Amino acid sequence: MSHKLKIAGLISVGALAGALTTVSLQTVARGSLAPLPLEELQQLAAVFGMVKSDYVEPVDEKKLISDAISGMVASLDPHSQYFDKKSYKEFREGTSGRFVGVGIEISQEDGLVKVVSPIEGSPAYRAGLKPNDLITKIDDTVVKGLSLSDAVKRMRGEPSTKVTLTIFRKEENRTFPVTITREEIKTLSVKGKVLEPGFAWVRLSQFQERTVEDFVRKIEEVYKTDPNLRGLVLDLRNDPGGLLDAAVAVSAAFLPENVTVVSTNGQLPESKFVYKASPEFYQRRSGSDPLRRLPAAIKTVPLVVLVNEGSASASEIVAGALQDHKRATILGSQTFGKGSVQTVRPLGPDTGLKLTTARYYTPSGKSIQARGIVPDVLIDESEEGNLFSMLRTREADLDKHLGSGQGPEVKDPNRERLREEARKRAEEESRKPASERKMPEFGVLEKDFQLVQALNQLKGRPVLVSKTQVIENKAEKKEN
Repeated sequence: MSHKLKIAGLISVGALAGALTTVSLQTVARGSLAPLPLEELQQLAAVFGMVKSDYVEPVDEKKLISDAISGMVASLDPHSQYFDKKSYKEFREGTSGRFVGVGIEISQEDGLVKVVSPIEGSPAYRAGLKPNDLITKIDDTVVKGLSLSDAVKRMRGEPSTKVTLTIFRKEENRTFPVTITREEIKTLSVKGKVLEPGFAWVRLSQFQERTVEDFVRKIEEVYKTDPNLRGLVLDLRNDPGGLLDAAVAVSAAFLPENVTVVSTNGQLPESKFVYKASPEFYQRRSGSDPLRRLPAAIKTVPLVVLVNEGSASASEIVAGALQDHKRATILGSQTFGKGSVQTVRPLGPDTGLKLTTARYYTPSGKSIQARGIVPDVLIDESEEGNLFSMLRTREADLDKHLGSGQGPEVKDPNRERLREEARKRAEEESRKPASERKMPEFGVLEKDFQLVQALNQLKGRPVLVSKTQVIENKAEKKEN
């Protein structure tokens, strides 16, 4: 590839909303710098000296400098970030989809950690953990009262170390301890299955280093199960994003060769670039084209893409490309609206800087930043309506978010009223027994209203269109 910035991509947790950031990795610093503001730098040095000498108690100089850098970068936008040693390690773990732990997908229920599914082949899988098991203690720490992220940190650790989980299995009405030896876990970002003869569902939970290979393998598996596929649902709901090259590859799997997938634009010359549906734009160094194994039918199979407010960044690239090229019908809710690219530059062996360096644009030239993808067909998350979607944070809700660069934002004046109504509904739902709560389970037809509507769309049947959803930034939609 001839461009200067080889976007191999990394992923990180996005501010507040949990959105993964589409990033690029650049190890070479800029060749020239603008003149430094010497007077302001002298003030900074003076403040540092005063804090060091005059503060009520001694301060850690390194921490003081680290905090100053963090504050400077955090003032820019929600996705720029300074990585200290600990956060940089966690960031790099996320890029590969590998971590050291027990190997379970989890959620929360009644203040406890609920096992959604043990990852096949993981230590938890071999230890016999089952879906719906509740974890009540991690070693000697009671889980009730812990945040989900705190629980995750306690279950992770160094390879070959042990952790004891106390399990409550509701179906057997018993509590028992399980001691598990931690191992390196490879997370699965792609799931899928044939829903019924002729129709399949493939879900991408995020875009990692292994996502494209796993995606190809899953498509092969689906076509082996049903070679006469008449429709496919690509599920990007709650997919917070990830690797830019993976998003380009997944888009290219469905698009004609060499059409535009996404373009980027920023101050740096290398940030002005157009990515196309061609191997040179997504193929990893020294590797072969992973898409070559895909069946030819994938280019023409009728396609529906499911999105919601949790679909962000790389998943918006895919949805935007397939929508602009009229390759798929987009169903669901307006997406998160993270249309910016971050570059990660190492600052040393164990620290780094993630900096917003560009906006990205769909093939038709639309900026998604703080606006998102508007589905072709708006579908509520349940038959009763969008019960909880208004509680989800979108890019436009984040403090100091970057504008779209294509005109002013247009806010829905009723948003706060709708959000308060959603809060009340969520409180009512939380008081119900878990079995009666109206929470969708992605991929389970009898519990996934939107997936049923996607199948109806593929079959040419009537679709229950939302009567309540309000599209934000209507003015921008009219301009385009």
